[in-house]
Amino acid sequence: MRLTVNNEETFVSTGGKPFDASGTVLLFIHGSGQSHLSWVLQARFFANRGWSVLAPDLPGHGLSGGEAITSVEGVADWCIDLLDTAGVETAIVIGHSQGGLVGLDLTSRHSGRVERLAIIASALAIPVTEGLLALAENDEQQAISAMVSNSHGGTGHRHDHTMPGQSHMLYGEQVMGRNRPGVLLNDLNACNNYTRGPDAAAAIDCPTLCILAGRDRMVPTRSGLAMTETIRDCQHVVIPDSGHFVQSEYSVETNTALRPFFLSTS
Repeated sequence: MRLTVNNEETFVSTGGKPFDASGTVLLFIHGSGQSHLSWVLQARFFANRGWSVLAPDLPGHGLSGGEAITSVEGVADWCIDLLDTAGVETAIVIGHSQGGLVGLDLTSRHSGRVERLAIIASALAIPVTEGLLALAENDEQQAISAMVSNSHGGTGHRHDHTMPGQSHMLYGEQVMGRNRPGVLLNDLNACNNYTRGPDAAAAIDCPTLCILAGRDRMVPTRSGLAMTETIRDCQHVVIPDSGHFVQSEYSVETNTALRPFFLSTS
């Protein structure tokens, strides 16, 4: 589906089903240097089980036009503009990594628009090393390769994939490689500069689920666990053997954790 958000064409995956704004809407927010393709195993799964799915390519990413937004707060505000454009009053928000920071910020400042929040492989802050920032600036392809490798656990490196014929490594590089030059550095800087995490978490009053990866080398599990202690109504699941790209590496376990959370009324 293509929408015009803030005068820019935006590509939004609906999981292969027509989008119905009157249904229970799931808004999936991807991470740094990613696109809607990082959610393909969630978008299809939930769209085929009755949920209304919005999995956008953020501005400047994937198939969307515009320039990449330079701050987490800016992406959060853009997501509200997307909901307005799609005619959605409230949604369940799901964010991975940088998208988790966006989910925190969005929910804290626009609480009336969020029914529930799911945060995957994220934390209150995501500091980025100077080495990775320099690599993203000077040799983006090497930065992508390093991030894809470090974002997978043993299962991903062994190519044990829930989509037969695919490789986690190659798929990850393909997804990140489809963005315009400079987008990855932009996103990493947005993560590095975000400081509102503790205040945002303290302001969240909706039910929250955190899905954490036990072998996450990008956002340490301990940082995610610390975040769960600062959100009032929060439950968490740790997928022990997964790396950072938990929703693709362990998609069945991720969807199994998400589904009852989406269905819960308490």
